[in-house]
Amino acid sequence: MGDTKEDDSGSSRKTVPKEKRAYFFRKWTSVDVMRASSVVAVHLLCVLAPFNYKWEALLFGFILAAVTNLSITFSYHRNLTHKSFKLPKWLEYPFAYSALFALQGHPIDWVSTHRFHHQFTDSDRDPHSPIEGFWFSHVLWIFDTSYLREKCGARNNVMDLKKQWFYRFLQKTIGRHIMTFWTLVYLSGGLPYLTCGVGVGGAIGYHGTWLINSACHILGSRAWNTKDTSRNIWWLAAVTMGESWHNNHHAFEASARHGLEWYQLDITWYLIRFFQALGLATDVKLPSEAQKRKMAF
Repeated sequence: MGDTKEDDSGSSRKTVPKEKRAYFFRKWTSVDVMRASSVVAVHLLCVLAPFNYKWEALLFGFILAAVTNLSITFSYHRNLTHKSFKLPKWLEYPFAYSALFALQGHPIDWVSTHRFHHQFTDSDRDPHSPIEGFWFSHVLWIFDTSYLREKCGARNNVMDLKKQWFYRFLQKTIGRHIMTFWTLVYLSGGLPYLTCGVGVGGAIGYHGTWLINSACHILGSRAWNTKDTSRNIWWLAAVTMGESWHNNHHAFEASARHGLEWYQLDITWYLIRFFQALGLATDVKLPSEAQKRKMAF
């Protein structure tokens, strides 16, 4: 039975409850299967890591997680999605390429989804809102591309990337790059580097990003009066390269800096600031005092 609510005119209307989405027992597209296979493979390799362990391989995994995760936050998120700063193409493209190995998709796919998230935050059309459950927002949404298309429509919000040959090339060839990288890792260091590097490093990167979508809309504090459930979580700042100042980010989406206070760790911002000091990062966007007053409680 649906609930009865009053509209603005005072008359009652009957709401129809949304039908619960079948997460597993449904039609899976080839993209869904490939994404699920990648996630399962990384976690299986992670589970095998204690049985194929070397210190240097584990160190490689931590470095891989740091580099690829930073490439996601620096390139995919702040540079490509929000245009928080500009880079010369000879620098922009290598960072975007490095982000491929975080196993979170090619730039056109990632950027489109995140732009949809900001456009439809916490509504029925949000690609990964916790209003559909913690595990949906954390990981399950990734494996249901048909549902994403049903909610958000075609990926017509990334024409700026689709016009560039490099991003179209990555879209068509991402699988080859990842498989080549995994093969090189195995040939160079054997199974320990595959399990501790790709497995442990990949799992850290996965869950760091996923916790932004799930935990940062459920836990933590709110510094700004946004019309959504975004939260700041200080203890995730290091592993997410500063992305967990999520309420700050939703308040000022275009800002290149998410850790707005001096004590808010934001490794991605430090990298942007470094390139800005070299004259390579230009048009760096930060919130004005007027914007801060408008968003304050």
